[in-house]
Amino acid sequence: MPVSDRIVSHLPSLRRYARALTGSQTSGDAYVAATLETILTDGTLFPDSAGDRECLFRLLTRIISSLPVSMSTDGYIERQGEGVPFDLSTVPPRARQALLLVTVEGFAVDRAAEILEASHPEIEELLETAFAEIAAQQETGVMIIEDEPLIALDLAHMVNSMGHHVTGIARTQAEAEALWSSTHPGLILADVKLADGSSGIDAVNNILAQSTLPIIFITAYPERLLTGERPEPTFLISKPFNPETVKVLINQALLVTTPTQAAA
Repeated sequence: MPVSDRIVSHLPSLRRYARALTGSQTSGDAYVAATLETILTDGTLFPDSAGDRECLFRLLTRIISSLPVSMSTDGYIERQGEGVPFDLSTVPPRARQALLLVTVEGFAVDRAAEILEASHPEIEELLETAFAEIAAQQETGVMIIEDEPLIALDLAHMVNSMGHHVTGIARTQAEAEALWSSTHPGLILADVKLADGSSGIDAVNNILAQSTLPIIFITAYPERLLTGERPEPTFLISKPFNPETVKVLINQALLVTTPTQAAA
């Protein structure tokens, strides 16, 4: 296959990444153009055996690393479901790259590590730095649907420690729907099996029928959501959970731009 055919389908995401990284269409497109020129000059840098998209992002990263990257004042990414942008100019360049690769371009952490030619722990540390900078810009209300009081309190403590606030804790489907209606949180942490035998899945689906907001399911029954036969949640944590995993997914859920869906 001609090199041009292998590249063309990946150009939109490459430009999106470069523009978000630099905060400028002109600068971003210049880095992409330099990447393409490099491939034309030395085809061995874009071998047939490599994953084309990953290879393009790795080459772009090397070019960016060899030249200074300045962040202009229009360097923003938008928070899901709202017109409120996050300013990336406060995020260090290396952390910004990791953040965009994972949350916007959808690369797994290990793939982002290969692209940035870093270790897996280093990428996790960079993401933590980026998430902390983003979280400091704007707090949001988090609703908790959980019937176990100790677990609910643990989750509430985590939410508060991140600079967000808890809009309330619901133990049943009816309580959850009423609480959402009165508080309109920016994110929901939801269990599946609730106190009166009602369903957190049903509660979330009824809420999402009226609004779009990120949902994270935290459950001891992941098999009820991962059936492969219906739309599945983007963010799912199994109990018992690692608090750091919850914090990372809260940050990631607030950054993604694709509407979150619960199981139907």
